[in-house]
Amino acid sequence: MCYTCGSPSRRSFTRFLAAGAGLTVLSACTSEAPKAVPSSSAASSASPSPAAVTASTGPTADAATVGQPPGAPSPTPSASATLARQFSLDDPASPWVIVNKHRPLKPADYVPADLVRPTIAISAAGEAALLNSTTAAAAEAMFAAAARDGVAIVLASGYRSYTTQVTTYNGYVAARGQADADTASARPGHSEHQTGWAFDIGDGGGACSFQPCFADQPAATWAKANAYRFGFVVRYPWMLHPITGYYYEPWHLRYIGVEAATDMLNRGIGTLEEYFGLEAAPAYL
Repeated sequence: MCYTCGSPSRRSFTRFLAAGAGLTVLSACTSEAPKAVPSSSAASSASPSPAAVTASTGPTADAATVGQPPGAPSPTPSASATLARQFSLDDPASPWVIVNKHRPLKPADYVPADLVRPTIAISAAGEAALLNSTTAAAAEAMFAAAARDGVAIVLASGYRSYTTQVTTYNGYVAARGQADADTASARPGHSEHQTGWAFDIGDGGGACSFQPCFADQPAATWAKANAYRFGFVVRYPWMLHPITGYYYEPWHLRYIGVEAATDMLNRGIGTLEEYFGLEAAPAYL
């Protein structure tokens, strides 16, 4: 999710997609073939231990159809069908917390207890340069691996507080009305950025930041191919906005742990909603 998506190129892109798909524009904004593989020790160090998060009472193998609207396609079996470890889908301190237009953070003004500034290239300032400690460690390992492959990635936007979201969202409402604002800005308390588990990346060359053409930049292609090795997924994949509620954002990475990210890739699952057997969240309830 980004602060600068109100640019003409971004608006033109979302309008083009909406016209072609016959759908309401659902932008996520608030505001890959390298060979190097990280060592298993580096990857495992970025994975949280069960003690670091609350055990899940959420997804189970037989809960895949709960909450699905009539006529909706059956979701992919949940992670618990194959993964031994379980983490909460509701606790903001959990790497598996699901935040979308149907699932606001609780409490709404949640602040991670372990925000840190990672030792990586950062173009953001203030709170936006922060991540929770687990995400920061994984990002450091990932950025270093990309650099070894000759790809420069920068942290463009990290943590986003509830207060910042209020200011940003209200600005969109004042300028464009609430209906339009909801297509361009996450409502306060509904942004993954607030958890510290998600961040936006930019290319070291500075090209196409928060624009559709970013998908073709070295940073985006490398991350798409390699981020799972460090526990990250591209949270809002191409053409899956009817599930996530947001159009493709190749810059928005979300930490869920190496095991889960690898499992998603191996099973060909694109969204966290499908992976955990949750209903699609294309619009606010």
